[in-house]
Amino acid sequence: MIIRRYLVKQVVSTSLVVVTLLTLIMMGGRLIKYFGVAAQGRLDVSILFSIIGYRLPEFLTLILPLGFFIGLMLVFGRLYVDHEMAIFNSSGISKHRLARLLVPVTIVYLIIQIALMVWISPWGLRQFYQLTSTQAIRTGFDLVRPKEFISSGAYTIYAGSLSEDRKNLKDVFFYQRADKADKPDVMILAKEATRVEIANDTASVVDLVQGHRYEVFPGTAKYTQIEFQSYRLRLESDKEAKFESTEVEALPFSKLWETREDPVIVSELGWRIFVPFTIFVALALAVALSEVTPRQGRYLKLFPALMIFASLIVALMAIKTRVSKGEMGIGAYPAVLIFYMMAAAIFSRKQKLAPKIKNQIKRVRS
Repeated sequence: MIIRRYLVKQVVSTSLVVVTLLTLIMMGGRLIKYFGVAAQGRLDVSILFSIIGYRLPEFLTLILPLGFFIGLMLVFGRLYVDHEMAIFNSSGISKHRLARLLVPVTIVYLIIQIALMVWISPWGLRQFYQLTSTQAIRTGFDLVRPKEFISSGAYTIYAGSLSEDRKNLKDVFFYQRADKADKPDVMILAKEATRVEIANDTASVVDLVQGHRYEVFPGTAKYTQIEFQSYRLRLESDKEAKFESTEVEALPFSKLWETREDPVIVSELGWRIFVPFTIFVALALAVALSEVTPRQGRYLKLFPALMIFASLIVALMAIKTRVSKGEMGIGAYPAVLIFYMMAAAIFSRKQKLAPKIKNQIKRVRS
């Protein structure tokens, strides 16, 4: 049908533009944050865009319904402002019929949202946690910069100068915090250091020359000191370590289903199962709230409508917290969705209901 193709084209193009803009804004802010972390030496600059890529599906799970809703509001608002809705109505095509014409494209958005929430976003989070955990405990020699203290996990490293190939360091300071309370912290001062590459060895090996090694017990005056002419420092690398996420948001759907007795798991299952259906709520609310007169302009009701749709997302987040604490059951998710669908139905019939309510009030007063 020509009308369907026209509406689908308008909705898809507008919503994609909105989703792209919102994504750029959110990811731009996140990228600036990661650049700050990298500037402090706690993150390798080469993996910044990998991190952003892995976090993108997580952001899209909230951006996509919002972008779809804004796109619908703008398209239906323009239909009213340009008198196209009046033409449709005079031809016997109501706004509800136009909404039904958009059901197929809404289903497509729903499928994309389900794929994001059930599979793609958890996978991205697992990759993100693996990457950041690797960075958190990697050796600081990979991040060292001349005349700067670099902290990486339990290590703090300083080098007065660094060769271009990053293998030779001068005036080296190395500090390692103990992993247990009864173990000493280690501090090493050396005149020079040379990185050593050993075949089939994933550890970071450094040969230190002319220095001192101290073992310090924090909170006490106890320490030991040795002087060395040559000392080999070996820091275990985690390049071959396998990562298993303990974050619920990153767990595969199959693992969530296996342990669904836990309230935290139940809240995450409900979030993944029911939140995608906000796409249909977006369609219902947009049809109900987008009606404006040509003089009002299509942006008049956009902000109030956004507040209503945002309240839906906030309500679902609040329910997720309550369910995780065992204060609510998983049925609270569909209850909220049904409530907003009923509200959309009331809003869409306001023109018919308002005169009836007004007449009823007059009768009661008389």
